Amino acid sequence: MNPAGVIAAAALAATILPTLAAAQDAPAASGVIAYPPAFFAEMGTSTALDMVQRLPGFAFDKGATVRGLAGAGGNVLIDGEPPVSKNDTLEEVLKRIPVGSVLRIDVIRGGAPGIDMQGKTVLANVVRKQSAGTRGAISVSSQPLGDGRVLNALRAEGQWRWDGKLAELSMVHGKGADDSYGDGPRVRYGPAGVPIIRSIVDADAQGERRWLIGAFETPLAKGRLRVNGAYMDNVSDVELYDRLSFPTATREDERISNDRLQAELGGRFTRRFGATSLEAVAFQQWNNVDTQARFTSAAVNRLFASDKKVTETVGRLHLRRRWSEALSLEAGVEGAFNGLDSETSLSANGARVTVPAANVRVEEKRAEAFGVATWRPTPELTVEAAVRQETSTITSTGDVRLEKSLSFTKPRLAVTWARDAASQVRLRLEREVSQLNFDDFVASSSVASTGVVLAGNPDLSPQQAWVAEAAFERRFWTSGAVVLTLRHWELTEVIDRAPIGAGVVVADGPANIGEGTKDEAVVSLAVPLARFGVKNATFRGQLAWRDSQVVDPTTGRSREISGYNPVVWDAHLTQDLPQWKATWGVDVSGGFRETFYRLTEIETRKFETFATVFAELKPRSDIVLRVEVQNIGARDVQRIREVHAGPRSTAAIAYTDVRDLEWGRALFLRLRKTIG
Repeated sequence: MNPAGVIAAAALAATILPTLAAAQDAPAASGVIAYPPAFFAEMGTSTALDMVQRLPGFAFDKGATVRGLAGAGGNVLIDGEPPVSKNDTLEEVLKRIPVGSVLRIDVIRGGAPGIDMQGKTVLANVVRKQSAGTRGAISVSSQPLGDGRVLNALRAEGQWRWDGKLAELSMVHGKGADDSYGDGPRVRYGPAGVPIIRSIVDADAQGERRWLIGAFETPLAKGRLRVNGAYMDNVSDVELYDRLSFPTATREDERISNDRLQAELGGRFTRRFGATSLEAVAFQQWNNVDTQARFTSAAVNRLFASDKKVTETVGRLHLRRRWSEALSLEAGVEGAFNGLDSETSLSANGARVTVPAANVRVEEKRAEAFGVATWRPTPELTVEAAVRQETSTITSTGDVRLEKSLSFTKPRLAVTWARDAASQVRLRLEREVSQLNFDDFVASSSVASTGVVLAGNPDLSPQQAWVAEAAFERRFWTSGAVVLTLRHWELTEVIDRAPIGAGVVVADGPANIGEGTKDEAVVSLAVPLARFGVKNATFRGQLAWRDSQVVDPTTGRSREISGYNPVVWDAHLTQDLPQWKATWGVDVSGGFRETFYRLTEIETRKFETFATVFAELKPRSDIVLRVEVQNIGARDVQRIREVHAGPRSTAAIAYTDVRDLEWGRALFLRLRKTIG
């Protein structure tokens, strides 16, 4: 790990923790802390997501995009269970739960009886009211942009409870900006540092969402059944105009269209048999993505087209039994079938270009069995021991024909010790096995503007790691918390970019590049500012130092892992003004750097700090007006491409391309009317 990062983290902890060790007003319980609606009463919250984001010492995690259900959920449960959904994200699910439907939110630290911790050490559980009635909300929003575009959206949701049943319905239709692209100058320098190209890039990017989401819950066979479904059509368009002024006046254009149609259907049945509970889950999703990217210039007309169809079928059984107040056991199995059909084409000036793994059919059959034991020998100590056995078979037909079988044992040990009601130490040792990303199996569409072929590679093995984690948490002043977390990964089968080809290198693509390490130190802090003279105000922030090491497959030298940010931080200041029925605040995402190492180039992206000032007004209890001034510092992103004449190991730099992506400020307005 970077020594400066460790020293800084230790210095900060040494400064803060002794002071807070003597803090008063600690929570009453060490394992589970309950936050009733009264805790959020003057915070201007409208949805469960707002409430979760205000929890002291809790960092919201919306979950990972993986196949299967194990490991896909974030760190928030709904009535003790993770949502049976994927395309309908946890963030969207929480947005649909109005404040009036929440009975309380429990923060579970280290484990609790009957709660599946999903491999997390800290979870939040949103417990909803069971009273009958109708609740809902209608929101309209508008986002005027600096280039003259005005993007509008409409959102409506309803919730109905009666006779133990629950029905939910949500609709979203609207447009939003895509800040992955921006306007700004581009300069290409030759090997001697002399400009060889100057241009101005004008980029317009936006997306449109058309979503319909519903769910139904009912008592069934002495248990409870929940069925949910979603139909989500997402369309995005990008137009890039690169106007060259040197050495000659000319123009290069790029247009990218992406149509993603997603649908899913899931169901969960739960039933208790005394001290034993049964959970059965079934899930099906369909994901169709059609992409076209065209690049035109005076010399080149390049067209990339991709059509991907992904399906997933998952079944899961989970048994929990509480043997005593101190011991609970869990066991379960999960089976999944995943399929990918991909058809890819690339042409340059009308001639077809061969792309490795362009047209493939990939199938995966995967099964996992698991067992978990949670032991609480004393009120202060919790021990969780788990083991998961995963097996899978992956076959590929088409351009790449192969079949491989994989099997992994994944043990986990987590220990939580509460020295007192306000302090907690959490330790974790676990073997993690990442899932293979189906997107890595097929050629990607970024060939349009750069001309770099990003090949697919179905012959990948999952990245594996032994992870050691230690966290110390101290709560203070009722709603304050500080958490210091240290993590270390010992990696094998690291997945990064590497030369792809049979005999002769023909492209750059994802590959297993050997062993590596990652280290991380994270400090998160939530401080109520009343003791500093600022009433009803809270500061929340997080700072992470990261370091990684792998051997570059092209050069044979040590380097960091592609895309692993060395420093990441964010800060949030919120103040409630109950006398004006208003809340205001500032959200800041710190600048960071990320670097990607490819066969013939190194790409570095430098992001400047992004800040948003917001205010929410509640003229009535059922109406909330939110106003945001986004990117008040006019955040800029600089993209630097150091391109070699061939593989970086043997060829010199041909040119360095430096492009500034400037987004400018934006205004966001939203009016929300709640019902019930």
